[in-house]
Amino acid sequence: MDKLLFGISGLPKGDGRKFDYASGIAYLRGLGLDAMELPFVRSVNVTAKNRDAIARAKAENDFYLSAHASYYINLNAAEPQKRDESRARIVKAAEALASVGGRSVVFHPGFYLGNPKEEAYRVIADNLRALPRLGVDYRLETTGKGTQFGDLAELLRLCKEIDTCKPCIDFSHLHARDNGGLRTQADFSRILDAIARELGPQALDDMHIHLSGIAYGPKGEKHHLPLLESDFNYKACLTALREHGVKGCVICEDPQLEHDALLLKNYYEDL
Repeated sequence: MDKLLFGISGLPKGDGRKFDYASGIAYLRGLGLDAMELPFVRSVNVTAKNRDAIARAKAENDFYLSAHASYYINLNAAEPQKRDESRARIVKAAEALASVGGRSVVFHPGFYLGNPKEEAYRVIADNLRALPRLGVDYRLETTGKGTQFGDLAELLRLCKEIDTCKPCIDFSHLHARDNGGLRTQADFSRILDAIARELGPQALDDMHIHLSGIAYGPKGEKHHLPLLESDFNYKACLTALREHGVKGCVICEDPQLEHDALLLKNYYEDL
């Protein structure tokens, strides 16, 4: 991609109309947004009935599609059956996304479950290597709680070792995981510098990013908030993205959806 795109997770809040994915894509494009993350978090709802309409809307509107895979994924589960089921859920999401011309399937890799971090890393890495090549990127999302596998260093290490994997940098999760640790432009720049150092500067040309307002406590993430009701410094984050020449896609997941996605895009374009 040659620029930074902006979009939302799921269907737009809209103007009173009821949207499906195809009509939602057209509506978002009309607002000036560029992307949608399909929420496969409870079920994969791209089927033979709506697949062609989604792919057509994507092509007609020059739109970027990603997907968030199931919440029920733990590649470090103690039971082999649960690890197998987790891989199957990722594959099902990736196949559905590929069928409509999508690019990135996002998921949380797992939980430590009391295991040593290095042991959890090894098990998760083995399971990621078993995922088939389906023409989409497996995007490993930084997580918002210390009990969840997925701090920045872990995910960059995985993406460096496994060529089918790339990071999804959820800056709001990292802010919450560190109990409000991202405050200044320099804080965000350190993350971008780490990505370029570990994965090469070309990684900044193909980023997938989540930005939202967020509530957190001593144990990390609680829930998403509208940007203007949160202490998340989106202006400093966007300024760092601009200064580093980041390209790719920014997805807003907070309750205001397209309203806050436009807030982000308009501020970024005004920089």
